Amino acid sequence: MIEYLIIIAANIIIGGMIGLTGIAGFLLPMLYSGFMGMPAAQGMALSFFAFLISGILGSRNYYKSDNLDVKLAVTISIGSIIGAIAGVWMNLLINESIVKRILYLVVLLSGISILVRKDKEREEAGKRKIPAAAAILFGLATGCICALSGAGGPILVMPLLVTFGVQVKTAVGVALFNSIFIAIPSCIGYSMQCDASSMALLLVVSMISHGAGVWIGSRNADMIKPQPLKKGVAIFSILIAIFKLITG
Repeated sequence: MIEYLIIIAANIIIGGMIGLTGIAGFLLPMLYSGFMGMPAAQGMALSFFAFLISGILGSRNYYKSDNLDVKLAVTISIGSIIGAIAGVWMNLLINESIVKRILYLVVLLSGISILVRKDKEREEAGKRKIPAAAAILFGLATGCICALSGAGGPILVMPLLVTFGVQVKTAVGVALFNSIFIAIPSCIGYSMQCDASSMALLLVVSMISHGAGVWIGSRNADMIKPQPLKKGVAIFSILIAIFKLITG
């Protein structure tokens, strides 16, 4: 029972942060595998099913608010599907302890990137176009890294798009849409390595609570300043990652 309560609370909170800021999903695989002791494949499967829900709900809201560049999102996602398949395959070949360390490193670097990124300056900076070939290669690389590490998608894709000159809100919308196409092959690949009967109830509980969190967060995004929340997530993530890297 305690396990289910932890999963419900974590998915509502993390889903809410994703709805508000587009980030924080990478905390889920760390919770499942790093703190709850689940096998890496099960933790990844539960996480990516949640990312699938947040991607669908989040990108829908960003599309309705005209903050989703559909052409760019689709182009990146073409590469991401291939990259995610490769990432899942690589994950299953690598020792589980190494996979967890990769996750912690991605979380650490992601947290640092949130702290050093200046969204306002980037948003004013430009609306540069990314060539189709470059977008596909970008999707291929980020899809592979996200599927391999369990980082989800937006935490890596969104800041990089901003760095390339995409406006912040558009970058969040594109990253959420793209996370759907990272999640689909990841869900399939990691689920095939799990005992479906033992994971079924956990999966239903996590998806419902995560969806509720994303919905609540996205509906109240205008009521809360995202920057303090982002900084808090970044600092929390950095501290957790360092702790896990040191303690193993």
